[in-house]
Amino acid sequence: MTAPRAMTVAGIMSGTSADGIDVALARITPSTLNPKIKLLAHYATPYPSALRKAVLAAMDAPRISTAELARLNWRLGLAYAEAMRSALSAHPVKLDLIGCHGQTVYHQAVPSTYAGRRFACTWQLGEPALIASEIGVSVVSNFRPADMATGGQGAPLVPLLDYVLFAHQKRARILQNIGGIGNLTIIPAGASQNQVIAFDTGPGNMVIDALMTRLFDKRYDPSGRTAVQGRVLEKVLATSLHNPYFSRRPPRTAGREQFGAAFARDFLQACRKAGGSSHDAVTTVTALTADSIVLAWRRFAQPQVGRAPVDFIVSGGGSRNLTMMRMLRDRLEPCGCNVITSDRAGLPSQSKEAVAFALLAWQTWHHLPGNIPAATGASRPAILGEIIYA
Repeated sequence: MTAPRAMTVAGIMSGTSADGIDVALARITPSTLNPKIKLLAHYATPYPSALRKAVLAAMDAPRISTAELARLNWRLGLAYAEAMRSALSAHPVKLDLIGCHGQTVYHQAVPSTYAGRRFACTWQLGEPALIASEIGVSVVSNFRPADMATGGQGAPLVPLLDYVLFAHQKRARILQNIGGIGNLTIIPAGASQNQVIAFDTGPGNMVIDALMTRLFDKRYDPSGRTAVQGRVLEKVLATSLHNPYFSRRPPRTAGREQFGAAFARDFLQACRKAGGSSHDAVTTVTALTADSIVLAWRRFAQPQVGRAPVDFIVSGGGSRNLTMMRMLRDRLEPCGCNVITSDRAGLPSQSKEAVAFALLAWQTWHHLPGNIPAATGASRPAILGEIIYA
């Protein structure tokens, strides 16, 4: 086993929104209890339109050729290497290690039967050997399978970072990331790592982005400017919140399999049937994300935190949607939550998940577990990922 040492690590993340690549450069230093993390720089770049189209097609494809998947795997590897090279050009550092989550194209967290056997499975694309070769730095990738092999759902994997950065002796911390999917981490005041609970709340920006693309030919709703112009279609919202996913107890995980193209199509049809405008549809789906988060708080988080003061810390692209943030404050502040973004808590919101995979890569390099079993449902802590040596 390698004794933990200080390293400069890059984390590369592209989420279920498939809008682009985030690179975080971090200095990670061992400490008595938890490693210390200093964010050095963050770099973001959008996917080229042809690559984003290919990624989205692969995610929602009922059928796709092996040739297409192989090409996409290597094309994503090139894109990650290019993003890494650009990040280092903009922020020169001597890099020791890279952690790359890859692009999830399929995630089946609940076991089902295939070819006579019952199992769960996951698949992330983005050839790590290309990154290692292009950058000349070893790469840790494919983080989910080791957790799933021990009975976990392979997600969420950000809670280790949440605990390391935000655990507090006197304040409860709720960490809500709003990427393509929303995920929430509950850290009661004074909690140990095995008391952390985390799970996916449901759709984050994914369905909003799908409706924005279809109705307004935009990738997303900048600052929530479209949502603020409409009204919430209450009956459509109430029906959507009866989706069985929202009442499922943690651990649980979601993706395009639950809230992808089919869900977005049916949601839009319901909005049109209710007589709503295009703006109303975007307002209502923004409220769906906000209300599903609040529902998760009330059902599963609030009972865990007791009477401790609560910081509800929001990160991810959704934290820049001012309409969504207003909805969250309107719903959560009367419950005693101090709703802020992770920028105010010391970590730029868009960089958080990329920093998480830098930390997970550091853990793997030192033969340390990266999952939190209470969050994923795994039977034990597991060392995550596979290493490609440069």
